[in-house]
Amino acid sequence: MTYSIAARDPNTGEMGVAVQSHWFSVGTAVSWAEAGVGAVATQSLVEVSFGPRGLALLRQGLSAREAVEKLVDSDEGQDVRQLAIVDAKGRAAAHTGDRCIPEAGHKVGEGFSVQANMMLNDTVWGAMFEAFQSSADQPLAERLIIALEAAQAEGGDIRGKQSAAVLVVRGESTGKVWEDRLIDLRVEDHPEPVKEIRRLLTVHRAYEEMNKGDEALERDDVVNALKHYSAAEAMIPDNLEMRFWHAVSLVNIGRIDEAYPIFHAVFKEDDNWYELAKRLPDRGFLTFSHPDDYVKIFGFGP
Repeated sequence: MTYSIAARDPNTGEMGVAVQSHWFSVGTAVSWAEAGVGAVATQSLVEVSFGPRGLALLRQGLSAREAVEKLVDSDEGQDVRQLAIVDAKGRAAAHTGDRCIPEAGHKVGEGFSVQANMMLNDTVWGAMFEAFQSSADQPLAERLIIALEAAQAEGGDIRGKQSAAVLVVRGESTGKVWEDRLIDLRVEDHPEPVKEIRRLLTVHRAYEEMNKGDEALERDDVVNALKHYSAAEAMIPDNLEMRFWHAVSLVNIGRIDEAYPIFHAVFKEDDNWYELAKRLPDRGFLTFSHPDDYVKIFGFGP
C-alpha cells in the first residue's frame, strides 16, 4: 500500500522510480529500472515478479502499454494490483485494479505515471502529477522526490510513513551495470522516510562533487578540483571526511597553508582523523614538499 512515481527525463533519457509506504523496505519490492530499457513500479498487494518480468518484456521490444497489458492479463489477482511502466522511448502506462483499497488511482502523463493506493485522500496522485510537471527544471531524482513530498503533503498513506526509495538509471546502457545505476537510495525504516530520502540525495550529490574534485586533480586541474570540493562541503558542512580529504588534496598540491586550518579543525573534532593522517605518508597518499610542512601538520618530524 503505497504511493510511487515512474518517470523518464526527456532531456537526459534517465529513468527512475520513487516510492514511499507504511511498510518495511518498500524499495526492494516496488522499484525496478534498467538502463536503456525502462522503469517499473509494482504495488498494492504487490506482485514482485512484475518488476523483472516487465523489464524483460520491454527488452523484447514491447511498449510500456503492451507490457502492462500482458502482465495484467496473465494475473489472476489483477483486481488488487497496481502497476506502472515507463519505457526507454518515454511511453508510460498504468493499471489500478478495481479492488485496490481506496483511496486508489493513477494518472499518466508524458513520460511518467503516478499511482497510489490506500491513501488518506483521493487528491494524492493528482498532487504528485502536478508537482512532477512543475519541476521540469530539476534533475530527475530531485523531481521524483518532489513528487513524493507533494503526496505526503496531501496526507499520503492512511496508515502513516515507514520506508522510501529512489532508483535512477541511465537512458542508454554502457554495458556496465555498476555505471548504469546512477542513484539507488533506500530508507528501510524511519519516522520521516521522505525527509530522510531527501537528505540522502543531498549526501549523494555532495559525494558526486567530491568524485569530480578527485577527477579534476588527476588532470592537474586544481581550480576545478577545489571548486567541486567546496561545493560538496557546502552541501554537508558537518561531514569530517569530506573536509579531511580536501585537506589531503591541498597538501598534495603544495598548498599547505590552506590545508593546515582544515586539518586542525577536523583533528579537534575527532582525533581518529589525526591517527589516520599519520598513516598516509608511508603509503604515498599524503606527500609533503618540505619536512617543515610535515611538522606543521603533525607536530613532529618525519
